[in-house]
Amino acid sequence: MIATSRPYRPATVFIGTVPLGGDYPLRIQSMTNTDTLDTKATVEQCIKIIEAGADYVRLTARDVKEARNLEAIKNELIKRGYSTPLIADIHFNPAAAETAAAIIEKVRINPGNYADKRKIPPSGINEKEYLEELERIHSRLLPLIEICRRNKTAIRIGVNHGSLSERIIFRYGNTPEGMVVSALEFIRIFRSENFHSLVVSMKSSDTAVMITANRLLVKMMQEEGFAYPIHLGVTEAGEGEDGVVRSAAGIGTLLAEGIGDTIRVSLTGNPEEEIPVARKLADFFPKGMPEKKESTIQPHINKLLPPAPLRKINGPIVLLNMSHYSTVNEEIFTDVGYRVNSVSGRIEKVDGAADLIIASGCPKIIPEGSSVAVPHRIWMENSEKENLYPIFPTNTWPDNTRERSPFMNIILTGSHTRINQLKKIDPATSLIVFIWKEDENKFAPDRFLRKLSEAGRRYNVILNPMFGDENIEDLRIKAAALLGGYLNDRLIAGISVTGNENIGAPVINRLCFSILQCTGLRITRTIYISCPTCGRTKFNLPDALKKVKEKTSHLKGLKIAVMGCIVNGPGEMAGADWGYVGAGPGKVHIYKGTRPVLKNVDEKRAADELIRLIEEDQAKR
Repeated sequence: MIATSRPYRPATVFIGTVPLGGDYPLRIQSMTNTDTLDTKATVEQCIKIIEAGADYVRLTARDVKEARNLEAIKNELIKRGYSTPLIADIHFNPAAAETAAAIIEKVRINPGNYADKRKIPPSGINEKEYLEELERIHSRLLPLIEICRRNKTAIRIGVNHGSLSERIIFRYGNTPEGMVVSALEFIRIFRSENFHSLVVSMKSSDTAVMITANRLLVKMMQEEGFAYPIHLGVTEAGEGEDGVVRSAAGIGTLLAEGIGDTIRVSLTGNPEEEIPVARKLADFFPKGMPEKKESTIQPHINKLLPPAPLRKINGPIVLLNMSHYSTVNEEIFTDVGYRVNSVSGRIEKVDGAADLIIASGCPKIIPEGSSVAVPHRIWMENSEKENLYPIFPTNTWPDNTRERSPFMNIILTGSHTRINQLKKIDPATSLIVFIWKEDENKFAPDRFLRKLSEAGRRYNVILNPMFGDENIEDLRIKAAALLGGYLNDRLIAGISVTGNENIGAPVINRLCFSILQCTGLRITRTIYISCPTCGRTKFNLPDALKKVKEKTSHLKGLKIAVMGCIVNGPGEMAGADWGYVGAGPGKVHIYKGTRPVLKNVDEKRAADELIRLIEEDQAKR
């Protein structure tokens, strides 16, 4: 899964007295969502974030007035015994950045909107004009550089997918490459002024874009001979299970590869609630973990695509092991997402129902569209049943073709499996299930997949990690973090998760589909992205998200963004079909794609207006 040819070793940057990068541990942070001018409320929220375990606290500073008030906030925190470094989040406003840089320990600027605001004509700009624009940006950054140098203030160059400058988009498009180039241009300016207290981030609500951009950032920085600490985050991850899973899949994939020095999990809700999720991710993939050094798949690994598609299976699939059930009846199917038709009484497969079920016995009825795998002996007794397939341990593959299915055979493997044991097994009719205990070796599949690749064996592989966690929140984080990278890189044909016996099959099934949905590989529900809110938000975003979900949850595959403000919203909801964006106190703009179609809608009726517009649009098709 690793995308770089050598380990990434970032420099150390001090954020106040708390060092970042180098061999220091992963740092955790969150961001306030209070009005920065409300000193009392902001201080109280900072304290909640700090006491939850944050190493840094970020605050929005939209203008000079808010930036100046950071001093009052900082002084009050010190007075109350808190010295945690503060970070100012700046958009558009160099004067606010320069003011904040003299007060707090770090400022975050976005190259897409900090000093690069020129409107590019349809005809574009030539190379000379492009370089002239860079020189203008260089000149505009000089005051900030000098203030930061004088005050020992660090700078995060924070690039967001969806808020790149027109100059970058004209040349590179809204792409991971454009994101990295945008950051590197700013890095080169700072380096030319001998300023190196830098942190870099590549953020997106799309985990694949976020992963690709960060890998490319590391590669290109290494090629240029420098390495700065990297801030990881999935923007607008959302709320609840989907928000946690989307963040864990994106951040966890990179942490597993040794990329990342500080993380922020962006969840809609109270900011202090982000910290435990981030901490669990950091503990699951701590910097310098021994396994990391011996478990990397090199970038030349072949994509493990099957030579012929498996009949009955269109990946990526969800497999669930239900062999512990004492009886095989309709309970198995309803537990893993199937529905009983209220009229016919028949069990039906619906979106979000497991594709393949491993059972200990043969069900009397196998619903249409489902697949059931049973031990070979039981299959032989019932081989006439449609959609029933045999299970084989690796070393029991039969030589007699009549003793195996011509359509699909399930081969159980694990860390003990030797690749030469698979050489007789037909990739076109076999599904390899790799089972391992994550607490014994998180990266056991890496070696197996690499060996398969080296041997030229292109099998469909299902990864099935086994977890002992009794807490579903812990299981969500670990499963998404562990499986996200393999799915993002298209190395596997599907997933299965085995949890503690106290965690029921319905929960496991939903988790598997959430991981596939949040990695963008299989959409079975409406897709929601929502920002975690900050001081720019002027309405109750969690409540708005709830209302939007109530109206739109039946719209499978539609991507709807619920954003707190028009500063970040329109850009950072890139890729959404519809947007519900805060425009001011109690007012909402509704977007179709990137175009506002209704402005200043009263918040009380905004969700109704959104669904009306969606239904009207669908009726036209």
